[in-house]
Amino acid sequence: MSRGARLIVLTATAGGLAGCSIAVPTASDPSVMWNSERVASDVTSAIPKSPPKLSGALDSEDQRRAIAALSTALDPQGSGTSVNWDNPQSGAKGSFTPVGQPYPLEGRICRAFHGDIVVSDTQESLQGAACREKTAEWALTEVKRSKKG
Repeated sequence: MSRGARLIVLTATAGGLAGCSIAVPTASDPSVMWNSERVASDVTSAIPKSPPKLSGALDSEDQRRAIAALSTALDPQGSGTSVNWDNPQSGAKGSFTPVGQPYPLEGRICRAFHGDIVVSDTQESLQGAACREKTAEWALTEVKRSKKG
């Protein structure tokens, strides 16, 4: 191949490759950090978290009665006052009081509450929040407990 022919082939190859490029992100690129954080949160959010419980001391009937009272207390159309519950078979009892006004969060309606639960000689004081979609049941999103007695 003559020197002129080689120059033409080399120029054509270089010109054809000039439009191609590969971008390699670096650690200093902020979009790399955002993407890796997003991937990490997407992966961890795929693991279902078990919802918080009102109290580990409640049996299934106590839990059912307590959740019914909590649902009544949190109802945005309700009176906003304390709702008491009890289970004569187990002796467990308690009350729930809504705290503040209902608020929207991620397409759901949420409300904070304060609660007291008494099982045997143990009293638990609760602070928490629950949310629900329009037609769904209230689901606990957060519960903090402190024991007395």
